[in-house]
Amino acid sequence: MLERAKVQEVLDKVRPALQADGGDCELVNIREDGVIEVRLQGACGSCPMATLTLKAGIERVLKEELPEVKEVISV
Repeated sequence: MLERAKVQEVLDKVRPALQADGGDCELVNIREDGVIEVRLQGACGSCPMATLTLKAGIERVLKEELPEVKEVISV
């Protein structure tokens, strides 16, 4: 099972890039099936590129650092 602290640590690595564009992300839930639920905040919440940021940015980094991660979704 994925540890919340480890997931948060990886999110903290991508957070400065999100904050530079006026956004942020919050870890909402870690499901038993390896799916991470995050909430995009600030500018990221309404940005048309948010899906790309989520998949190509946040999800890619989480999967690289934590192979148990299956998917990252926005809730």
